[in-house]
Amino acid sequence: MKATVERATLLKCLAHIQSVVERRNTIPILSNVLIEARSDGLRLMATDLDLQVVETIPAVIDLNGATTVSAHTLFDIVRKLSEGSQVELAVANDKMTVVANRSRFSLATLKRDDFPVIAETELPTQFSLKAAELRELIDSTRFAISTEETRYYLNGIYIHAFEGASPKLRAVATDGHRLARIELDLPEGAANMPGVIVPRKCVGEVRKLLDEYGDDALIEISLSTSKIRFRFSAEATLTSKLIDGTFPDYSRVIPTANDRILKIDTRSLSEGVDRVAAIATTEKTRAVKLALGRDKVTLSVTSPENGTAAEEVPADYNSPEFEVGFNYRYLLDILGQVGSEQVDVHLADAAAPTLIRESDDSRALYVLMPMRV
Repeated sequence: MKATVERATLLKCLAHIQSVVERRNTIPILSNVLIEARSDGLRLMATDLDLQVVETIPAVIDLNGATTVSAHTLFDIVRKLSEGSQVELAVANDKMTVVANRSRFSLATLKRDDFPVIAETELPTQFSLKAAELRELIDSTRFAISTEETRYYLNGIYIHAFEGASPKLRAVATDGHRLARIELDLPEGAANMPGVIVPRKCVGEVRKLLDEYGDDALIEISLSTSKIRFRFSAEATLTSKLIDGTFPDYSRVIPTANDRILKIDTRSLSEGVDRVAAIATTEKTRAVKLALGRDKVTLSVTSPENGTAAEEVPADYNSPEFEVGFNYRYLLDILGQVGSEQVDVHLADAAAPTLIRESDDSRALYVLMPMRV
């Protein structure tokens, strides 16, 4: 194998590929990237057995062939090479030489025959989303994905078709403390799709790749009950296994009768919560109290170690006065996804779930469980 590739092109590809590779592996070859020199360019692949990324980049191919080499080592080498340099990759005698300008490296390789590949199977459901829509779907929900491994079925985003008066593609994530849901118009081909749970790592890798594509770029999505594939272009594909579990009936926790409506400037509320939370340094003091009064909200945090903090924020509120507490980090996460100047907060009482959304017709909604304060 022998190929020459432009450093910036190789670095960009390796940045995507190496983030899939786990740094600690009991199977040595899983630390490697598969590199194939083919007539259509240089093809790179990485996998952790659950997730697989394949990219093809333009290169001058002098000799076809394939090998595997440490993904992180190669990435670090290419990252440190001088800008604008041409990188020559050649394999002989179970070694890969990397040559650029006056730099020369010789790296150990493992045979490509031992490299595991997620089998290309038929994925019956196929539809496309614009890159901007897929970005919105991910950004609106992934912060609420659970990290609790015991409830593994919450460790991803639940994507499914919702057959209502107007069919929608829904994405939902929850960790039991907060819930995020967004719905888009159901794309053609998605009507009979199974409900699937896309794992957290897959979501993160897809989101990174989306940064390389314009808003109107079409991302082809194919899925079955066990796998999902994102085709970003003819040169870049990500395939992942899905979480084998049943997502809970999330609709039961979305309140429909919260009649105390707080309308408040999103930025003022977010900055106010952030300021009073400066004294919240421990798990127990993460609660920010909202005292709702006529046309104002008083934010306060009490810390046994640091003291107290309070700030008054003007708001549109005409319901009975009461107090409610939230985990300030969860509240800030939600407010960070609100794109409008004003946010609507639908409340019931100090113990009931609270509904947060930009407006009644916004595509995304959020549910936040209160804390005792």
